[in-house]
Amino acid sequence: MSLGSNAVANPVLHEASIDASIDASIDAETVAEVRRGPLPASTERNPSRAETSRRVGQILISARLAWPLATVVLALLGALILLLFDVALPNEAWPKWLCLGFLSAGLGSVVLAGVRLKTQLLMPLVSLEDTVARVCQGEPGASRSLSNVGVLDAMARDIGALNAELTDLYEDMDTRVARQTMRLAQKTASLKILYDVAAEIARAESLDALLLRFLRTLKEMVNGRAATARLVAPDGSPRLVGSIGLNDDLVREQDMAPVDLCLCGTVLCPGEIVCDNDLRYCSRVYGRRMFDSDELEVVTVPLKHHDELLGAYSIFIERSGISRREDILDLLATIGQHIGVAIAKYRSDHEAQRLSILEERSSLAHELHDSLAQTLASLRLQVRMLADALSGHEIPDEARADLSRIRNGIDEAHGELRELLGSFRAPLDRRGLVPTLEEITRRFGQRTGIHAAFQMGCRPFDLSAAEELQIMRIVQETLTNVRKHAQAQTVRVLLTREQTGEYVLLIEDDGVGFSTPRRSGHPGEHIGLSILEERARRIGAALHIESEPGEGTRVELVFNPSARSAATGQVS
Repeated sequence: MSLGSNAVANPVLHEASIDASIDASIDAETVAEVRRGPLPASTERNPSRAETSRRVGQILISARLAWPLATVVLALLGALILLLFDVALPNEAWPKWLCLGFLSAGLGSVVLAGVRLKTQLLMPLVSLEDTVARVCQGEPGASRSLSNVGVLDAMARDIGALNAELTDLYEDMDTRVARQTMRLAQKTASLKILYDVAAEIARAESLDALLLRFLRTLKEMVNGRAATARLVAPDGSPRLVGSIGLNDDLVREQDMAPVDLCLCGTVLCPGEIVCDNDLRYCSRVYGRRMFDSDELEVVTVPLKHHDELLGAYSIFIERSGISRREDILDLLATIGQHIGVAIAKYRSDHEAQRLSILEERSSLAHELHDSLAQTLASLRLQVRMLADALSGHEIPDEARADLSRIRNGIDEAHGELRELLGSFRAPLDRRGLVPTLEEITRRFGQRTGIHAAFQMGCRPFDLSAAEELQIMRIVQETLTNVRKHAQAQTVRVLLTREQTGEYVLLIEDDGVGFSTPRRSGHPGEHIGLSILEERARRIGAALHIESEPGEGTRVELVFNPSARSAATGQVS
C-alpha cells in the first residue's frame, strides 16, 4: 500500500494505480476459479430403443392413460368384429347393439384419455416450461411454483435442485461482488489519503502544520473520539504538537507529565502500531477520567524514518477490534512512514540552514579578525610605543590623561571585538535552543564570576535556525550589558510557557539598575537597546525592559513560534 511521492504527484499514475488494483483483484478471482476447476460436464449418451419404450410405458402408467387407451383399442376391435357379424347375419339385431355399446365405451375412453392427457401431461408441461423460463431469467424461488406436475415430478425436482444451486451461485456472486466493490472503495480511499499526504508534504509550511493537517484526517478515518500528535525532540522526549477532543487542562497536564508516566510517551518506544485496550492507567495517573467511559482503546501510529522514531499519532477510539483490521493498520503504517520521511527532510533542511548560518558567522569572524582586529592590535602597539617614547619627557597632565583614555578606549574596543568574535564562533547546539542557552549561561558565569543560572519551565520546542540565532544574540548582548554595567552578583535566565501558548524568556539581575530615560530620537542614542528591539522584531517577538535604580533589571522577551505558521497547539 505504499505510494511514492513521484507517483502520487501525478494524477494519471494515481488512476493507473487504481486500475492496477482492480486488475489484481480480477486476476485473483480468476485464479481462484481456475483452482476450483470447471463445472462437471454432463455425459452425453443416446438411450436405446428398449429404454425409450420402457420410459414411454412408465409415463403412460404414471399418467393413468394405459387403461383408457387399452379400452379404446378393445372397443374398436370389438366394434370391428361385430360389424363383421352384422354383415354375416344381417337379420340379427344384437350385433348392432353390441357394436353401439363398444363404440360408446371407446368414445368414453377417448374422452377420459384426453382429460388425463391434459391434466397429467400437457398442463404440467406448460407449467414446467414457464418455470424453466423464469429460472433462466434469474428469478429467485421460481421452482417453488412447481406442484402437482404429474408424471414430470422427477423432472420438476431436478429443475428445483438446479434452481436452488443457481440461486446460491447468484447470491454468492453478489456477495463476492459487494465484497470486492467494498475492497476497491477502501483501496481508492486509501490511495486518496496517501495522495493528500504527499501533496500536503510538498506545500506544508512547518512540521506542526503538517501534523495537525492529518490529525483530524486520521481521527475521522478510524472514527476516533480524540487524537493527539507528538514529535520526539532531539533529546528523546516527546513534545505535544496538538490535540482534538481532549480537555485543555488534561492536555497541559499530559504535556508536562514525565515520559514514564505518560501512556502516549511509553508507547513511543517500540516504534510499531500499538493498540492498548486499557485507559484506566491514564485515569489513575492524572487523577481524573479522560472520557466518560474507559471502554476505549488507544491506537498509536509511529512516525519513523530509517527505523528512527520521530513522533507519533495517538487516536482514542471505541473498542471495535481495529487491531484485527490489517488493511487499516497497513494504511496507518504507510501514512506514518510518509510523514516520517517529511519530518526527516524538514530536520535535514533545518540542519543545513543552521550550518549555513554558522559558516556565514565563521566567515564574518575571520574577516573581522583579519581586518579590524589587526588594526586595533596595531593601534594598541602604536599607543604603547608612544607612551614609552613620552615616558622620558615632560608633557602636560592633560595630554597624559588623553593618552591614557585613548589607550583604555582601544583596549576596551579590542576586548569587545574579541568577545564579539567569540560569540560569532560560538556554535548553535544542534539539539536546539535550550542547550545553547544553558552553555551561554554557564560560560558567562565561569568568565565573569557572577552566579548565573538557567531554568527551564516548559517542554523543549522547535525553532528555525534564524530564530535560534536571534534569541541567542539577545541573551548574549543582555549578559554583556550585565557584565559591563549592572555590578550584579546573580543573574537568572528563565524560559517558560504561558497558558496562551506564548513563550517568555526572562533575564534578570540583582545589580544597580538604572532609570529608563525618554528617547529624544537623536541618532546613536541607546543604540544597544535599539539593536535588541530590532532583533526581537525580526522573529515577531516583543521586548520589555524594566529597571529601577538599586532594584536590578528585568529583560523579558515574549514570542510565539506557532504564530508564524498555520499550526496551533489545539485544534477546535
